[in-house]
Order: sequence, then C-alpha cells, then structure tokens
Amino acid sequence: MSTDNTFNYRARIYENYVNAGLNPLAPHGLDPLEGFQARLYTLRAMVRRLAPPDKQSSILDLGCGHGAIVYALRQAGYQHVRGIDVSPEQVEAARRLGVPGVVQGDIMEALAATACGSSDCVITYDVIEHLTKSELIDFVDEVHRVLSPGGRWIIHVPNGESPFFGRIRYSDFSHELTFTRFSLTQLLKASGFATVDCFEDRPVAHGVKSAVRAVLWGFLRLGWLCYIAIECGVFDRGAIFSQNLTAVATTNSDNE
Repeated sequence: MSTDNTFNYRARIYENYVNAGLNPLAPHGLDPLEGFQARLYTLRAMVRRLAPPDKQSSILDLGCGHGAIVYALRQAGYQHVRGIDVSPEQVEAARRLGVPGVVQGDIMEALAATACGSSDCVITYDVIEHLTKSELIDFVDEVHRVLSPGGRWIIHVPNGESPFFGRIRYSDFSHELTFTRFSLTQLLKASGFATVDCFEDRPVAHGVKSAVRAVLWGFLRLGWLCYIAIECGVFDRGAIFSQNLTAVATTNSDNE
C-alpha cells in the first residue's frame, strides 16, 4: 500500500501482527479448543449465504490472515480460491495450519497484477478499515476493475452505528476508518457498484449456548430500535447494531 513515511508504522505492526496483541490472532492448530473450529461456524454461515452459487467461481481473499475463510471456502467445495496477506506471521500460520493457496504480498500490488474481470468474487474481511480515505478510493476502483460482470465483493468492517463500535475501531493500532451502512453504500455506489446490501453480524446458532445468545441478541436489538424510535421518531428496522457489519456489493451484469 502507501510507501509514504507517514505510514511506516504499518511495517512495525504487520511484521508482528499475530503475536503482538493481548492474545495471538492465529491458532497453533485445528484443535476445536483453540478457537479455529468455533470461528468456522460463523464463516461457514457466511459462505452459505453470501458466496457465489457456482463452486467453480474464481475467488480472491485479500488480507486473508491465516486463511480461515480460504479454509471454509475449500471445505464448501470452492477450489479456485487465492488468499493474500502482507503479514509474514499470518502466512506462516496458514502454512502451519495446512491451508493451501495463501501467499504473502501487498494487496494493492496483488490487485494491480489481476486481470480485468477475472474474479467472480473478492473478499475483504477486516481489511479496508486499515486504509486511509485516499487509499480506499484507489482500492475500490481496483476491486471493481477485477470483478467479472455480476461479480460480488464481500466486505466485513467495523460498524460505526453500533453502541460499542469503539471496541473494534480502537482495538487495532492500524485501523484508520469506521463505516456505517450509509457511508459504505455511498462509497460503493458512487464508485460504480450496482447494488449494496448490508447485514448485521448476529450470533450464529450451532448449539445451546449460541442459540441462547441469538435469542438474547434479538431482545437487545429490539431495545436499541425502540431507543432510536424514541429519539428520532422512526422505527428503523434496517438499523445495524453489531460491532461489525457485513456487506455485499455487486457489479452490473453484461445485459445491464
């Protein structure tokens, strides 16, 4: 990304990205107790709901970390998946976990080297919040360029509409931006994307505890909706209160 001296902090942070925090970002193995498998419940739900229906789709996961999404996609039958991450620690973690198709590299350089219209799906999971506004404009244009007609961009970002958005926004020293469904839609539609759909990161029920969390989340959400309705006089059913949000942006198809 940027080579400006202002952003030299990135090299320091990303070179130690896995182990410099309170807890390591990557597990040491695929043991369920280490958290990898637990996270897969959420990622598998995302793949089922948002990934292209054609299992032969070409998918590019930018800022893939230790390859959890690449792993979930390959488990679901997608074989044409590439993952790229700038952090040597993350790429080494992916190698240690046995996740194929993950390489080290700069995501902007990877996009620049990708042919126009050659990707059916681009994924940026916890990535674009690390860019400045100027960098993001160039990045959005490049993603739009490499996507095929009717292609989709799956995005996961901190949600500024959440009552607790600061826990995510300020959890990482390298975060530059926070988004809402409004600002993200504004950016993507102004950049040529045809549609933008935004979703909450609700708990995914896969057992008793997670099912209870899902039910309690519904009650909390209703309370926050009532708060907004009292303040603004509008019951905004589309409000997104989770600390992160997921969005899917699509390009125009050939016949549009």
